[in-house]
Amino acid sequence: MKNLMPSVDSLGEALHFLRMSGTFYCRSELTAPWGLALPVMKGSLMFHVVTSGQCWLEVDGVEDQLLQPGTFVLLPHGEGHRVSSDRGGPTRKLEELPEELVSERYSVLRHGGGGTPTTLICGVVRLDHPAARHLVTLLPSVIRVEPSGSPRMDWLQSTLRFIADEARELRPGGETVITRLADVLVVQALREWMAQGSGARTGWLGALQDPELGRALALIHREPTSPWTVASLASRVAMSRSAFSARFTRMVGEPPMHYLARWRMYVAHTALKEERPGLAELAERMGYQSEAAFSRAFKRFMGVSPGAVRRGDATSLPALGMSA
Repeated sequence: MKNLMPSVDSLGEALHFLRMSGTFYCRSELTAPWGLALPVMKGSLMFHVVTSGQCWLEVDGVEDQLLQPGTFVLLPHGEGHRVSSDRGGPTRKLEELPEELVSERYSVLRHGGGGTPTTLICGVVRLDHPAARHLVTLLPSVIRVEPSGSPRMDWLQSTLRFIADEARELRPGGETVITRLADVLVVQALREWMAQGSGARTGWLGALQDPELGRALALIHREPTSPWTVASLASRVAMSRSAFSARFTRMVGEPPMHYLARWRMYVAHTALKEERPGLAELAERMGYQSEAAFSRAFKRFMGVSPGAVRRGDATSLPALGMSA
């Protein structure tokens, strides 16, 4: 039993890799009748917080939803959608409407016919870590978090009120506060969905919450360059090699060593963007005998060459291949 790890929050550790970067935030002051059509923003997560009034959210393939004060909705796939005062009413393209640019990443939009007012805080965030982009593929089209009387949700609603106050008053530093709190809200929304949604109990997300597999994944995530084998990982979580390999492959969708190799490429991708090490140095760090072998493995998993990432030529990555 001495090889067992203490209890770990492997799901929480995985969420740490979200590493969001704020792209743009907007406070919308709207008066009925009004309607906004938001464009597709691939590679981004979009969210809306209703701080006063109400509106309808329409997303193709999803039932229309009425959003009221305190409602937080997250659209993880950056899909085009519509928000309006009247269900099915006419909309204007967001890019056609004038905005007051408060800063490079924050604006105020005023639009509508002068009737009942509604205020929205809208945001677009990007995910920097390649593993986070895989997580997004496992999420539904819309994640909705409602106000409630539970202590957990009270904290969330207090954060929403804080954002609303900052957006209304626009005090010095307000953009920074809104950006940080919005990132926290996105993580909280994901945690809430994972706690309640059956989709979070299967595949990679389910494996993170499995007592043994979660520990094994945490070991890989914490120590990706260690010389792990199937046997050593199985030993650390007190399972037989065969049982561990079978359960890991069934739940994660790929064998343990394949997942380990893929995670090492995630780590290498981040290092290339942030540290810009030499390829030979990085190959050795990742446990490869040659730069050529490392480069081949990197391109196989990531779809681009390490040199292109290091130079900044690779602006986007293809969909990641881990199965759900």
